[in-house]
Amino acid sequence: MKQKLTVNNQTYEVEIEDIHARPIVAHVDGQRFEIMPGEQEQAETRKEAEGKTESQSFKPNPAPVAAPSPNLALSGNTLTAPLPGTVVNIFVKPGDKVEAGQVVLVIEAMKMKNSIRSMWSGTIRDVLVSEGQSVAHKQALIKFADLGEASWM
Repeated sequence: MKQKLTVNNQTYEVEIEDIHARPIVAHVDGQRFEIMPGEQEQAETRKEAEGKTESQSFKPNPAPVAAPSPNLALSGNTLTAPLPGTVVNIFVKPGDKVEAGQVVLVIEAMKMKNSIRSMWSGTIRDVLVSEGQSVAHKQALIKFADLGEASWM
């Protein structure tokens, strides 16, 4: 969606790719920006609870965000998060052999625990997350060293 916005008597052409994606990708006068809503509000809420309040002013000319690093999820041997949430349990470590359909970790989202199953049989090369870590939708979770048969799931 394209919009023309005026801030401090200066007009900007803003295009947002997908308002529901995280991070939100916005193009402002041809420059690409990634915006993560909610992080600033949560940080301010924590500061208020501690009795320290800080206000941050809107900066209409933010510095451009560097191009994102290559997404590990795009390689064929990576298990990605099917939903955003918090990793509460990890049942595998590098070097472990897993079967297709085996539960490898649990993600909690909206007070529900979701068992994340391996889509392949194979050997774990890297566990890219840790317990207690928040993960985004499609974030890489586990990288496989070798892949066997794919699951029917």
